[in-house]
Amino acid sequence: MDRTKLFPSLGATMSTGLGRARALGALAAVGLPAANLARADSVTNEVWLTDDYVVRVNRDASLRLHREAVLSQVLPEEVGYPTLIQHGGETGSDWLVVTRLPGVPLSRAWPDMTVASRREAVRQIAERLRAVHRTVCPRLDGLHDVPQLLDPAPTGSQAVQRLLNTLQRAASWPHIDAGLMADAIELVSSTASALTPFDVPTIVHGDLSFENILWDGEQVTALLDFEFARPGPPDLDLDVLMRFCALPHLHVPLAYEHLTRAEDYAEVPWWFAEDYPELFSHPRQFERVKLYSIAWDVRELLQFPPQEALSRLHKHHPYQRLSQSLRGTHYLDRFNGEASVHY
Repeated sequence: MDRTKLFPSLGATMSTGLGRARALGALAAVGLPAANLARADSVTNEVWLTDDYVVRVNRDASLRLHREAVLSQVLPEEVGYPTLIQHGGETGSDWLVVTRLPGVPLSRAWPDMTVASRREAVRQIAERLRAVHRTVCPRLDGLHDVPQLLDPAPTGSQAVQRLLNTLQRAASWPHIDAGLMADAIELVSSTASALTPFDVPTIVHGDLSFENILWDGEQVTALLDFEFARPGPPDLDLDVLMRFCALPHLHVPLAYEHLTRAEDYAEVPWWFAEDYPELFSHPRQFERVKLYSIAWDVRELLQFPPQEALSRLHKHHPYQRLSQSLRGTHYLDRFNGEASVHY
């Protein structure tokens, strides 16, 4: 049982206190002042700010921040990644210190931005993302929880094997419809060739939401949070981007959910298609992005198996999203102008 969910206020207090201690320790380890240290709202890691530096503290039993530190050394300057000061710690307690850049997460500025400013922000993001996608990825170990259940392979059929194996196992779980899993297996198997090849050596960001982009009021100052970055085809980044545009409130801290509306992001995919057309240019692009989405949802299904029938689950449960992919009512179908009206 997750005790931070059973006792949310206690869990938050304990996490914050430990995180502050680790942030202070990280600053001390590199001889930096800790004056005005304050916690920033964040979704994944704990983030602590001083006037000049940012300390990110990992809350996961991994070395994701170590991976990001390695990757930061090869990112082109135009990406805008902040200067790395130091990283350290051990598995489950690693930390990263970087210089603080001007700006706030774009997702938090977005509600008050004009259409013209939003359009310009997307253009700048596309330029920076291109720079990421043309960079060969160094060897990065330690990512044991890949967001999509897909593996690098010369063919799509090989890339989806872990996904297919998981779907086959899930068919026997309680509250899972074996027929729905059979349909998912058929869809994945019949479209897997669209992914060939899936062993592309260049970097994908891995978590491209507007929460991970800095905006200073006039321009994008940085793409941040590369802890899920890895080698892959550039359009793999469309999965999180499209998911964010459709369900943006699920990607921001709780304090900002009420300000974050899907209708404010309705034009973003079309703007990206104008500014970065090659990201959408594969002749089987829709099949590819749908496979990416299914591979994400099945990975989450592993983490959160249903505890009741599909009809009673929350509308954003991964089993619901998987079902929507198969029924033609998924947000990708809506973006593609093909959403079924039969629910």
